[in-house]
Amino acid sequence: MSLPKIALIKQHFKGPVVSDIDAAMAEQLSAVNIEETIKPGMRVAITAGSRGIANIAVIIRAAVAELKKLGASPFIVPTMGSHGGATAEGQVEVLHSLGVTEEFCGAPVLSSMDVVQIGETPAGMPVYIDRNAHEADGILLMGRVKVHTDFKSPIHIESGLMKMAAIGLGKHKQALLIHSYGVHGIRDLMPEVAAVVLEKANVLCGVAITENAFEQTAKIEAVPTEKIREREAELLQESAALMPKLPVEDIDILLVDEIGKNYSGTGMDTNIIGRIRILGVKEPESPRIKYIVASNLSEESHGNALGIGLADLTTKRLFDVIDYQKMNENVITSSFLSRAAIPIVLENDRAAIQTALRSNWGVQPENARFIRIPDTLHLEYIYVSESLLPELRGLDHIEVVREPEEMVFNQDGYFAKWHVDEK
Repeated sequence: MSLPKIALIKQHFKGPVVSDIDAAMAEQLSAVNIEETIKPGMRVAITAGSRGIANIAVIIRAAVAELKKLGASPFIVPTMGSHGGATAEGQVEVLHSLGVTEEFCGAPVLSSMDVVQIGETPAGMPVYIDRNAHEADGILLMGRVKVHTDFKSPIHIESGLMKMAAIGLGKHKQALLIHSYGVHGIRDLMPEVAAVVLEKANVLCGVAITENAFEQTAKIEAVPTEKIREREAELLQESAALMPKLPVEDIDILLVDEIGKNYSGTGMDTNIIGRIRILGVKEPESPRIKYIVASNLSEESHGNALGIGLADLTTKRLFDVIDYQKMNENVITSSFLSRAAIPIVLENDRAAIQTALRSNWGVQPENARFIRIPDTLHLEYIYVSESLLPELRGLDHIEVVREPEEMVFNQDGYFAKWHVDEK
């Protein structure tokens, strides 16, 4: 079977960027008068999630340094629900893979799955937080504000500080409770749980992070505890405006080189691929993709291939590295079982593409609308089929870097890894 020729293009995105993280952190913590709260010897817990947030280790290190200047004794708490196999050791491993270590950040990592009940929501749901955080003298609530991959919130509270307070600090026990209600739980009940945490726990302030389309830190903003809910809703809309996207809405085949938890909590960002696959949740209207190929799993995912169920085809390479204990723990906690369903497994990239082309009814292979991306987080450099170039040439934000050429695979039938300047 003939395969479509592909061209390398560059998408030119725009957005703010924080050039000096240490200075930004110092300025922001000063703006909320953190020095009036910190007393010498105070033990302060800093939350650290499992997402691949740009510069997260540097941002945490900057917070540690500022707290130490004021005489505090900061420590880092893994706040990631059921991730890392829902074990204390697994969650430390996740943080280490993100560069968040005691050696780099200058503060110990205290990991435990033990929680303490601090209250309950108006509807009677128990509210838990990490025991180490509860026993600290204060909590610095840190997290990235971003559109969620499972739902759209009418109150604009999705993935951010509120979710970190509820599901992050609540560990596996709170995550199970909230997710047992499906989308209603994470969309509607999660903010109620977070509100109890903000009221009952000693949260000193929030540190909200947003990113631009290049996965760079766009903003670091310290938020007074009492204003977290209101300000997060505003930051969510700012973040959404900065998100990258695919260059066209109608695609026959999308090949994703790597899926993984470091790219999105769902392995592939549902906002990018236009698939949610949750019972009772309406699918996005765009983009419209016929077939998605998941080619490989990132090392940072440690075998957790959650999100593979969003694809139609995968490869033997990916299938062979799945850690079912980690993946199943994560997907069963969320209760969105389809996202861990294994699609058709093909020998390699070439076989997967050929299968998708064979099933692309009525379209000749050379005319297929094909796109290859490194992952759903990095969309600056991507490959597109020759058939897409007529509608992309001339667009202000699109640059054709390399003219169409034949697809090239290695001896095992896989595409080569992306070059540094293509990612």
